[in-house]
Amino acid sequence: MTDWTWSYEGFDPAQERLRESLCTLGNGYFATRGAAPECAADAVHYPGTYAAGCYDRLTSHIAGREVENEDLVNLPNWLPLRFRVHDPSDGAEPGPWLTPDCEALTGYRQILRLSSGLLERRLWYATPAGGTLHVRQLRLVHMGDPHLAALRTEFKVEGDTCVVDVEAALDGSVSNCGVPRYRELNGNHLTHVHTGDCAPDTVWLRCRTTTSDIRIGMASRIEANAPLHAAHGDRRATQRMSFTLHADETVTVDKTVALHTSRDPAISDPLHAAIDRLARAPGFDHLLEAHLTAWDQLWRRTDLDVPGQAGRILRLHLFHVLQTLSPHTAGLDVGVPARGLHGEAYRGHVFWDELFVLPYLNLHVPEVSRALLTYRHRRLERAVFAARDIGRAGACYPWQSGSDGREETQQLHLNPHSGRWLPDHSHLQHHVGSAVAYNVWQYCEASGDTEFLHTKGAEMLLQIARFWAGSATYDEGLGRHRIRGVVGPDEYHDAYPGAAEPGLDDNAYTNVTAAWVLARTLEVVRGLPEPRRRELFERTGLDGGELELWEDVSRTLYVPFHSGVISQFEGYGELEELDWAGYRKRYGNIRRLDRILEAEGDTVNRYQASKQADALMLGYLFSPVELRALFERLGHRLDDETWRRTVDYYLRRTSHGSTLSGLVHGLVLARVRRTDAWTFCQEALEGDIADLQGGTTGEGIHLGAMAGTLDLVQRGLTGIEARGNALRFDPVPLPELSSYGFRLRYRGHWGVDVRLRPGELEVTVPASDRLPIDIQLPDRSVSVKPGESCRLHLP
Repeated sequence: MTDWTWSYEGFDPAQERLRESLCTLGNGYFATRGAAPECAADAVHYPGTYAAGCYDRLTSHIAGREVENEDLVNLPNWLPLRFRVHDPSDGAEPGPWLTPDCEALTGYRQILRLSSGLLERRLWYATPAGGTLHVRQLRLVHMGDPHLAALRTEFKVEGDTCVVDVEAALDGSVSNCGVPRYRELNGNHLTHVHTGDCAPDTVWLRCRTTTSDIRIGMASRIEANAPLHAAHGDRRATQRMSFTLHADETVTVDKTVALHTSRDPAISDPLHAAIDRLARAPGFDHLLEAHLTAWDQLWRRTDLDVPGQAGRILRLHLFHVLQTLSPHTAGLDVGVPARGLHGEAYRGHVFWDELFVLPYLNLHVPEVSRALLTYRHRRLERAVFAARDIGRAGACYPWQSGSDGREETQQLHLNPHSGRWLPDHSHLQHHVGSAVAYNVWQYCEASGDTEFLHTKGAEMLLQIARFWAGSATYDEGLGRHRIRGVVGPDEYHDAYPGAAEPGLDDNAYTNVTAAWVLARTLEVVRGLPEPRRRELFERTGLDGGELELWEDVSRTLYVPFHSGVISQFEGYGELEELDWAGYRKRYGNIRRLDRILEAEGDTVNRYQASKQADALMLGYLFSPVELRALFERLGHRLDDETWRRTVDYYLRRTSHGSTLSGLVHGLVLARVRRTDAWTFCQEALEGDIADLQGGTTGEGIHLGAMAGTLDLVQRGLTGIEARGNALRFDPVPLPELSSYGFRLRYRGHWGVDVRLRPGELEVTVPASDRLPIDIQLPDRSVSVKPGESCRLHLP
């Protein structure tokens, strides 16, 4: 292996789903899992192709209930290409189709090439005549043309001549069945499947989704030096060929596929668009050349230069982020799917993961960040409706979002430990609105996009601030405002022990971020150009009295404390302590402590036990200076010692049942103390490649955690902030990662080089006609002109 490749030797059925996720190829428009083209979906293999934003809604009948779910649709499978060999001299019937599962397999290697976005497979099979068939495949999902993909298969035999039969297909018989716990749900999203051929080398397939009525067109072209025979039926378009393969001769079969859906702009019909695009597509070699150029350009804009194994994993993480959210995403109406375009876990829904994704994108591909925020703005009206439905003003964004922005959080979820379906109250995580507001602010600070801030951004901020102000009730006894009945980032706690209703009071993370939203929105509204401010006030009915309320609430929201630390929520300190050592001894892995306790007839709501960082998320979002200022605005003194005690307190009471947990704790610890920080950073880095959550990565990578590791290095360890027309740095290099660099895009400056070495920060600004960049450290400021570089000594 090198820093740019991931290799797997030998076929391991137990690891196949994990490898399929990690070897997914995509381009921001669609992605295809790294499944074997010669295998259909079964207990080992799961080919899946997903187009960004292509959702469908179905109703399932489970346990006497009707359950409605919206899923990211598994599209027709373009991969199928299977083969078999037989001896031309004995007249026997052809043998079985060859797969990695069969006994004839003698060798297997799979290589993911990050620099070029290629998946290479090599397979060796024993032939009936005693020779060896060597099969080499190269696969790409084109990063230059987002509607194209291609598969090259090379056959070579060592030994006697043999006949090779090849069958390629487009398969519309697929369904959504890639997540075992969802299999009781209806997954048949494709209907009206039709196939045909339009040229001797080209077949097509068209279908539509059941409810959303998205039309899908797919066309496939085979290039091979052998006669082709097309066949249609059973929702498949098939092409077959046979050829004689002589010793040491290589025969190549190229399969090129075009995909369009009715969600695409500037087309009339997706099938016609796919057939036309395929007809104009060049051969594999030219496709490959253009694909390599597109990836080379993308790496130049985004790559992190980090040495060692950490750098290698970070590059894999960045690879998967870019395959889900590439420059092509900028033209789509899509959000950040929590599992990328890599599988069906979480049904492809959009949670709060952009909170961990956008900080990196903002400084590399800001046009993508803008598009992802526009997805939220297009669904602002739906969020306003959701707030009205619960008797609130403003906008209440959903915890899980899909096509139209309604709440997609299921009402029930399955505990695989107990087999019981349980109520799901995670829709009470209203802090997702604060995440949207935070992302708006951070994007505009990094990009300088005042047009977005003054229009779409201001509208979202206003309605989110209005929701928080309307959610706060004044407590005469405390003399403070309170927000009741919510769930924080720690999803273990959704109610008080024995309570009839779900929800918690005064979640510290929720209240502090709500105060931040109110303060920032006031700043934005007051800074708007007067004509725009008047328009906004007229359209939304905003008046001076409401602004006064926001000011008051932003300074008086209640933040509970106990035992000298920030309380995760009011009453957290009164919960029972858990026997952590006893549970670890009994169960080993207790990351999903909630499921373990529920299977015992108990509930985690009784205990001081958190799934992931909750109150500590404040230290992830805000620099120490900004966090102290926030608490000061709320009338609290948050000194370093109080924060350290808070960090240590929750570290001892967290099971890390989320891939985001190690990430947040690593960044927070890097700023509090360097001891143990790298342990959590490593856990964040290895979360998916080692499948630390126990089988979940095979259902789709954890995009927020992957992007968060990039943010941890770029923002967490450098302390970089785009704030107040300056780039601010406050580095805290870890001994294990003290020298690294990256290139960023800041307010029209393309390719600003930042490099940290022990005791030194170097910033180089590329030549241009832009203004100088102001660089601020805690103890000094410098201005770096375009075409110049500066080296700053760090204490």
